[in-house]
This record gives sequence, structure tokens and C-alpha cells, in this order.
Amino acid sequence: MTDCIFCRIGSGEIPAKLAAKGDGVLAFYDLNPQAPVHLLVIPTRHLSGANAVTALDRIVWSQVMSLAIQVAREQGIADSGYRLVVNQGRDGGQSVEHLHVHVLGGRRMAWPPG
Repeated sequence: MTDCIFCRIGSGEIPAKLAAKGDGVLAFYDLNPQAPVHLLVIPTRHLSGANAVTALDRIVWSQVMSLAIQVAREQGIADSGYRLVVNQGRDGGQSVEHLHVHVLGGRRMAWPPG
């Protein structure tokens, strides 16, 4: 999708500070971090959000989650703990209509979130 910022980042049209890249997925640093470590993991193929993921997309979902765990390890937050967040829809806090997972860590996370 030409108007999707994450598609444009995924294609390399818009530069981003990459943390990792895999087959069909990439992780990059959030421009407005909410924690000392805040990365976004996206599929490079457009999926509008969690509701768009079907049984046929289970490999993409697995790749996204695997890369999220990999970058948590690489960032040194795997042992102390981290939060994976997927927002769906406007009321769920999704600001970009492209499936993405937030990887947040580097500090104790508040509970409940917010």
C-alpha cells in the first residue's frame, strides 16, 4: 500500500533505524519511545492489523513474534522481562493500520498498563 508508512519503511522507501531484519519481517526503533527499549516489529507485507490475520497468515505471525523475542534478547531485556503489545483498531490504540508488535522493556512496566 503506497500510503502506508510501515509498508514504505518495509520497502526501504522511508529510512528507519533498524534493529533486525528477517524473512518478510523487520524490527525498528520507535520514534516516540514509551520505555528505554521500544521497538516495532512488522511484516513487510501489508496486513491492516490483528483482525486481518487469518489461518493462512500463521507463518507471518510466527515470524513477527519470533523476531520480537529475538530483538528482546539482543536488547538485553529478555531475562528481566519485557512487554509485547498489539493494538487493534482505533479504540484499541492502533495508530498505524499495519500489523505491528511493540517490544517494550528496560524498566519495570506498570500494571495495569496505561
